[in-house]
Amino acid sequence: MASTTHPSAEQARKLLIAGLPVSERIDVHGVSTAVLEGGHGSPLVLLQAEYGAVWMEVIPELVLTHHVVTPDLPGLGASEISSGRIDADGVLSWLGELIDRTCASPPVLVGKGPAGALAARFAARHAGSVARLVLVDSHGLGRFRPPVGMILGFLSMLLRPTEQGLERNFRKYCFVDGDQVSARLGERYRWMTIYALDRFRNPTVRTAMRSLMPWLSSPIPADYLDRITVPVTLIWGRHDVGVPLHKAERASSRYGWPLHVIEDARDDPALERPEEFLSALRAALTR
Repeated sequence: MASTTHPSAEQARKLLIAGLPVSERIDVHGVSTAVLEGGHGSPLVLLQAEYGAVWMEVIPELVLTHHVVTPDLPGLGASEISSGRIDADGVLSWLGELIDRTCASPPVLVGKGPAGALAARFAARHAGSVARLVLVDSHGLGRFRPPVGMILGFLSMLLRPTEQGLERNFRKYCFVDGDQVSARLGERYRWMTIYALDRFRNPTVRTAMRSLMPWLSSPIPADYLDRITVPVTLIWGRHDVGVPLHKAERASSRYGWPLHVIEDARDDPALERPEEFLSALRAALTR
């Protein structure tokens, strides 16, 4: 067995979640779903397209006041689809069943990036199943038109995933100051890189990415967003490259959704600026 000096991908995942709430695996809508779950209080569901540990900087604080549920999406992270592929309706049904299984009351639904589009679509379709909606650098609020270099970087990771390519994408498109993030996370940054690279190399995960990402990144029709009746808050990194801040500003103006801008952050403010993110999230939960 590899040591923690040179951990395998599975060891890296275990090391990442070691200080987080208990990880368990539950069957949800035919998906063997990896879930980080813990804490007491009103339910809070955190969604992301990568894997649950990307919330590692804020979960320990959130479980002090909320029952936090952080699943890996079907086919992504460590959640395994039992058979065949899962389509858009299947993912929405999966999310509804997950909420029924883990939340005693309608939760606050927090969605980041592509998973923000999933959260918004779910809230539009199932208003009674959600108490509040928080969209973090979310896709779906307009056309997804990232810079060519960002597209090529993602495609190169799908075609030939390398540690150098992943690190280059992290530094250029995910973080304003990658050195600062790396220094704060310490060994966890390396474990995160090892596990993320393994996910890009996993054939099942690659298939799920190709199947789900075009839908999650497509624009949500305005009349569909108009159906969202619960309070909505936007939290955005000022320097997001893929979904620039002006798209959040436009949505905030159109729908009257409060917008919290996190300075010195790109598309993952919870990981890059956790204290500022927690402050914005608390404001969203109490307004």
